[in-house]
Amino acid sequence: MSSILVELTANIVSSHAASVEMTSDELLQEIQRVYGMLKQLEGNLPIEGDAATKAAPAMSPKKSIQKDQVVCLVCNKGGFKTLTRHLKQIHNMKPGEYRKQFGLPAGTALAAKSYSESRRAAAQKNNLAANLEKARATRMANLAAKKKTAPAKVKKAVAKTAKKK
Repeated sequence: MSSILVELTANIVSSHAASVEMTSDELLQEIQRVYGMLKQLEGNLPIEGDAATKAAPAMSPKKSIQKDQVVCLVCNKGGFKTLTRHLKQIHNMKPGEYRKQFGLPAGTALAAKSYSESRRAAAQKNNLAANLEKARATRMANLAAKKKTAPAKVKKAVAKTAKKK
């Protein structure tokens, strides 16, 4: 029976390793994890807690954000330029929850580095930073103007209602 478990483990881990880049240490951990789960299933033992859903990711969170792709640490699928849409549609998870679950800092972009760089270059080319600054200045000026005229409008409205009585 043990040889069947070894064969199943080898098939599962080799399929997984074909789609996700792993170091030798990560590969060994994956083999041990899969073999242990199969052993538990063979012996009709209950799987501890939510070990199947909360198992350690196949790669480190830092390695999941690569130059040309991002790998989802929940399902270990790769090839994404950004994870936000995938997380929402497939895992019903917000980016903040994902960062918290895998210990990523709050400011970590969930996008491939090349994608972020191309977006940054496009923003600089189109002078978006200057346009944003102008829009913010205009908005603040409009808010300040409204605050100055608001007390005068209130006084006029109070005066009109007092005359009607």
